[in-house]
Amino acid sequence: MSGAPDRLILFTRFPLPGSAKTRLIPVLGPEGAAAFQRRLSEHAVQAADAARAQRGISLEIRHADGTTAQMQQWLGSAFSYRPQGAGDLGGRMEACLRAAFEEGAPRAVLIGADIPALTSAILAQAFEALTRHDLVLGPAEDGGYYLIGATAEAFGRSCACLGPGIAWGSTDVLARTMARAREAGLTFALLATLADVDGPGDLPAALQALCRGKTGPALSVVLPALNEAGELAQTLAALAPNRGIEVIVVDGGSTDATLAIARKAGVRTLAARPPRSVQMNAGAAAAGGATLLFLHADTRLPKGFEEQVQRALARPAAAAGAFRLRIDGAGRGLRLVEGAANWRARLLQMPYGDQALFVKRDVFWEAGAFLPLPIMEDFEFVRRLKTRGRIILAPGSALTSARRWRRIGLLKTWLVNQRVIAGYCLGCAPERLAAWYRPKKP
Repeated sequence: MSGAPDRLILFTRFPLPGSAKTRLIPVLGPEGAAAFQRRLSEHAVQAADAARAQRGISLEIRHADGTTAQMQQWLGSAFSYRPQGAGDLGGRMEACLRAAFEEGAPRAVLIGADIPALTSAILAQAFEALTRHDLVLGPAEDGGYYLIGATAEAFGRSCACLGPGIAWGSTDVLARTMARAREAGLTFALLATLADVDGPGDLPAALQALCRGKTGPALSVVLPALNEAGELAQTLAALAPNRGIEVIVVDGGSTDATLAIARKAGVRTLAARPPRSVQMNAGAAAAGGATLLFLHADTRLPKGFEEQVQRALARPAAAAGAFRLRIDGAGRGLRLVEGAANWRARLLQMPYGDQALFVKRDVFWEAGAFLPLPIMEDFEFVRRLKTRGRIILAPGSALTSARRWRRIGLLKTWLVNQRVIAGYCLGCAPERLAAWYRPKKP
């Protein structure tokens, strides 16, 4: 086939929970990791499609997992789709490049889908480099590469760069590839070094890159939920007038009307199984806001909460913040609980999750996000935040349901809470603490 355009090949996979971004599962859960894989792939497709339009090249998406019909439903029908095929990574890349050249492409570039800083300009540079060199490589910070391209004329020699003997995933993949290129007498160009996303430690820089240059909400409210149909509608109604924010309901597998209520309210929904810590991390990884606010489904924020959040985080040495606690119920006992909680939050800088914790997105990920604990995730997170600066108490009050105090009793609830805190500080297993806090019904 003569006159075929240059070809850009994108390697990705259909975001199936449990098989996508498995190294992120401990922090984001299977569904959250798959959702992040989806976000990365959509970013890569956007950059690749822009390069296609600018340079008149063809774009081919090579996928693992899922069917071509699923890929088209997800990413659209404007591109061609083919499975990656069998074999190790090097063998699959070689086969895809070989197919491009056999079909007439004079130049072909292959990229991965987990490079948050990838842009159409970088892809244009890759094809431009192939007008002067046999080979082009995009170095990754981990010692591999995120892009490889070759000319049809040089491919017979350059395919040896992808052959056996390279331990894919090791730190010397790029070095070995360049050595083989030199042995084959190939000239090559190197693009900018970029970071890919392998494990949880890559998330801070990845999310910063994904949001760079994009107009997003100033604030993202992340709301974990599980069978919260009785409370969720009122909580979302308190957010409805605030059109400048993003609301993400992270559902843990509700069997009631929770999801239907969230969808009727017009907010984003995301699936992520409990514990709540993992649900909140998954929501944070999907959020577009520069500031994150974590809201319980039975807690309503005060009017003007957005301005209070921004003012609190603008204060000198502020690391994070929360609202004052107000419990939706009458009685002196509840007022004593509120007073103790607000004293603790103000003087000890130890607010809990029912006070709607808020923090800058970058600080959240740099601090390590919520640990995947079945309980005490807010306590542990705030303790880490305190090492980074002050925890500011906003003037408004978050109104939380009194349902637990009513169901269990004021004194018993307080005693259980203190027992759980003491047990955590003494090193008791989180699973045991969760059993104390949420005992199974006989």
